[in-house]
Amino acid sequence: MCKRRVSFGVLALLLVLSVVAGGGVRRVSSQNNVAGAPAAAIRVTPPAPLFDAQARVAELAARRARVANETGKQSLVVFFSGEPRVYTNDVDYEFRQENNLYYLTGLLQERATLVLIPGHTTTREILFIPRRNPAAETWTGHMYSPEEARSLSGIGEIWEAREFEPFMSAIRARRAYRPKDESILLSSVPPLTPSPTPATAAATPSATAAPGTPQNAGGYEALFGAMAQKSGSLYLLIPGGEGDNREFRQEQAFASRWAQSSSGLTVRDAWPILMEMRLRKSPSELQLLQHAVDITTEALGRAMAVAARSKWEYEVEAEVDYTFKRRHADNWGYPSIVGCGTNATTLHYEESAGAVGASDLLLMDVGAEYGHYTADVTRTFPVGGKFTAAQADIYNAVLAAQEASMATARPGNTFADVNRASVEVIKDALLRLGLITDRNSFQYARWFMHGTSHWLGMNVHDVGALNTKFEPGMVFTVEPGIYIRPDALDNLPKTEEWRKFAEAVRPAFEKYKGIGVRIEDDVVITTEGHRNLTAALPRTLADVENFMARAVREFRAGN
Repeated sequence: MCKRRVSFGVLALLLVLSVVAGGGVRRVSSQNNVAGAPAAAIRVTPPAPLFDAQARVAELAARRARVANETGKQSLVVFFSGEPRVYTNDVDYEFRQENNLYYLTGLLQERATLVLIPGHTTTREILFIPRRNPAAETWTGHMYSPEEARSLSGIGEIWEAREFEPFMSAIRARRAYRPKDESILLSSVPPLTPSPTPATAAATPSATAAPGTPQNAGGYEALFGAMAQKSGSLYLLIPGGEGDNREFRQEQAFASRWAQSSSGLTVRDAWPILMEMRLRKSPSELQLLQHAVDITTEALGRAMAVAARSKWEYEVEAEVDYTFKRRHADNWGYPSIVGCGTNATTLHYEESAGAVGASDLLLMDVGAEYGHYTADVTRTFPVGGKFTAAQADIYNAVLAAQEASMATARPGNTFADVNRASVEVIKDALLRLGLITDRNSFQYARWFMHGTSHWLGMNVHDVGALNTKFEPGMVFTVEPGIYIRPDALDNLPKTEEWRKFAEAVRPAFEKYKGIGVRIEDDVVITTEGHRNLTAALPRTLADVENFMARAVREFRAGN
């Protein structure tokens, strides 16, 4: 149960070294290693990206500087680390750092807190982390030393975690605060002279300070002056305001406590600032996303190869889990969906407990997470390697819808354009196949009941407004689907209109009943249009069938 507390740069380096040393051995025919031999069907994950340490730290610093600029000099900004989650009794889930703190620091440390003080004259950022404890590390693994935290984040002012509350209490009282030397783990700032006390905090303000500012504000003149005028701001991550939020409960509790004080700082939400920043991915973020996609691509390729020899869905899912671990993914970005036959018609089917039928379609929606960025990819394929005529009808309808949506993935468009393109094609297909009777109604939603796209990044459903116009660097999914649930006609509204609908589509329904198809790819907007991050996976019916035939042969030869 040891927790990992190393940076993604270290993880990437270890992965590359393991591949170079022979740790990433292909399970395909040895003839694919011969010069001039055809490329293997199952695409082995390329080496992980490596990042220049200085460039990485500079990018993190630039992100923090942007937050500081957006919030202004009369503000204080606080970011908490993620909270450990209890699995059962004294066993925690594996710790995962809160996305925004990681986005700004690159640190995986529990109980870390980042404070930005944009208006301070010398110390504009402070990192609070636990002091290393050899006894604790014996049980839970390595903790960051101050030097490691600075090297990874670029933050030079590091205080012991227990100093956060005294620091905030001093801020509330408009009193400059600096811990005793033993609680300052790392600093390049000289001690305050003289050290401020409650007495000096109430001293007469200087001629240049705002009214109400203590004479010895220790560099906090802008913040304390604003507080004196009741115009200061305390920024926290509180999406949804005071409502219950499963992810940001500690921030909401902290905001509630602070709001009850008369500090002169108004609690404001930092979420819109981080949402806007994270929406456009930098080149380094795109490299991490691409590697997550590459791991997922190999996992899906291997799973497609083993499906025909598997009896149960969990056997196929095990190939995905194995590949994720083998390629050093952090984890999955969401629980894998592996649904065969009628299980494919349940959108978020996660049990993976059904039988694998040789004549069925298998829908797999999986995504590796790497360096805090997750892929999200779906492929639907015939277990036996060949689509039946009915399966091909549905598959080609979904593929045509996806192609239409892909054509709209370009700067200036929105999710509404992407979704509309899929809906129009699916309406035509469903009408042609006899599964709807009125193209200009919402009948199609019985078989295609979800949106076509969502943002992708550090979350599988990442931050960003749905009406945002596409710009280069934005990443999202394109995933139309058709799901003919076996009980769909039994659960229609009890009206004459729907009775007539059920009667009219019954013959087609019986033909396609139990078929579920979704095809999902991850795209990034470019200046010219888009780039498909998941292009290495086959999508067309012919390509899927050809891949299945080759992958099964190669996998058998390599095992």
